[in-house]
Amino acid sequence: MYQLYYDPNNHYPSQSYTPSDSYAYPNYGATRSEANITTALARINGGPLAPDIKGTVTFKDIPEGTMVCINVTGLPPFKPGTESTLPIGPHGFHIHENGVCEVGDPSKPFTAAGEHWNPTNQPHGNHAGDFPVLFSNGGRAYMCFFTNKFKVSDVIGKAVIIHESPDDYRSQPAGNAGKRLACGVIQRY
Repeated sequence: MYQLYYDPNNHYPSQSYTPSDSYAYPNYGATRSEANITTALARINGGPLAPDIKGTVTFKDIPEGTMVCINVTGLPPFKPGTESTLPIGPHGFHIHENGVCEVGDPSKPFTAAGEHWNPTNQPHGNHAGDFPVLFSNGGRAYMCFFTNKFKVSDVIGKAVIIHESPDDYRSQPAGNAGKRLACGVIQRY
């Protein structure tokens, strides 16, 4: 489903390029302008349960899918779960249906963002909006991955949510990822 990828120089997977509007995609026969590259950005802000969270999620069209990168700070420290409580971290990370990041009820923030984005009515764990969990490293997480489940234009106007607990990728309808800690609306960049 996903290919994790880290490149400190922001190169696309297995490709090298010269930063210009006309760089070529090797093996695809199209230049950037011909491929009509779309980029989007969500600025992530923590809500009342985790006000220190700040960061960005970028979405870039690449051949056959989308590269998604998140860079976030201020995540709460890991705390193991018990029989009666969910763990805090690793953090569920999803696209939600509505591009609304209003806090609403401070004890259950960001509910106006709706449920996980699931345009093809798949069971949970295979939603287009289901992403890998975020592992906090001293409050920071940085990750890039590839998905072929959507192009950037499909997600503009949706919201990105970071949850308190890890997604189990099987509980229906949303993976039992716990409270919503942070939100950002995806906008064309």
